[in-house]
Amino acid sequence: MQLTATSPVGTMAAEHPLATRVFARHGIDFCCGGGVPLEQACSARGLDPAQVLAEIQVELETEKEEPQRWSDAPLAELIEHILTVYHRPLDEELPRLEVLARKVARVHHDKDPERLNEMLDVYIALKDELQQHMMKEERILFPMILSGAGTQSGPPIRVMRHEHETAGAALAQLRTLTDDYQVPEQACNSWRALWHGLAALETALHEHIHLENNILFPRALAG
Repeated sequence: MQLTATSPVGTMAAEHPLATRVFARHGIDFCCGGGVPLEQACSARGLDPAQVLAEIQVELETEKEEPQRWSDAPLAELIEHILTVYHRPLDEELPRLEVLARKVARVHHDKDPERLNEMLDVYIALKDELQQHMMKEERILFPMILSGAGTQSGPPIRVMRHEHETAGAALAQLRTLTDDYQVPEQACNSWRALWHGLAALETALHEHIHLENNILFPRALAG
């Protein structure tokens, strides 16, 4: 596809996976906000669309090996990739981050009680939502897609999209509450590990949701 300022960011990310590096660099939402044109996404972030397009072009021209284009892969292969690369690691990572979040909120409560308590509440709600979300995908939606249900998978896909938006909003809250994951000077090792872990979780979830919203779901509905 030709990349222009009017191209939807989600479509750009699906057709040119390397573009996600630039989007992540500038905080452009290419998963839940994937239907937004680049110029609108840039305006919201105070960015110049021409500069962002230029950065994407540099990525495309300098990368020797193009990453996997999941828009071309069989749906079964794409689903297996989502399960292996995103779902299974979350089985371990979500509880690990919960332990850290509870510890930091308890031990450092006096340093910033309001924000640390809110951070813990937002994270616990996100963790619980993600665990239920993945279970519904694995038990209901993914089997429907693999069976070739086509448009019949529309209702559960709508539910999953809504839950993706909820997760995206929680990630935005966490980024605000952590000052863009800037580690405080007084932070202990657990606090540092939590901030780094939450930042990595955000990156992984953006990639994860992008693959589902912008590639898997549209292809599944198209039959």
